Amino acid sequence: MQDVSEILDNHVLLVALIACLIAQVLKAVVEYVRHGKINLRVLVETGGMPSAHSALVTALAGGIGQTMGWGSPAFALTSVFAVIVMYDATGVRQAAGKQARILNQIVDEFFQENTEFNEDRLKELLGHTPVQVIVGSALGAAISCLAAPAY
Repeated sequence: MQDVSEILDNHVLLVALIACLIAQVLKAVVEYVRHGKINLRVLVETGGMPSAHSALVTALAGGIGQTMGWGSPAFALTSVFAVIVMYDATGVRQAAGKQARILNQIVDEFFQENTEFNEDRLKELLGHTPVQVIVGSALGAAISCLAAPAY
């Protein structure tokens, strides 16, 4: 039980998770503003504005830098980790989403008359645009800075 208590007392981890949750809630707000209706599914989906992954890893790296020092190996590690996560979100996952969109279109066009073909559609919104990643990262940095006095 002491281990769980230590995890819950980890301020850096909590701030990073809060940054992620705030980004997810902001996705629902952005969806409402764009489409005029509430879509709570975005709270648990990947993709969208802002990037919750970017907010999480940036807040994590910022918290590590603030607590352990900007020159520490732990800050270097979390910074490299953050860059990899953000690159993956805009590169690999964005490309996979584009491929899914094209494959769904092919399935729609070729198999629209064949009712026996009953496969689920591929998820198209997998990654982020660079702007979504930058906004998510800026959100994570801001939340980390706002929480800095408590470190």
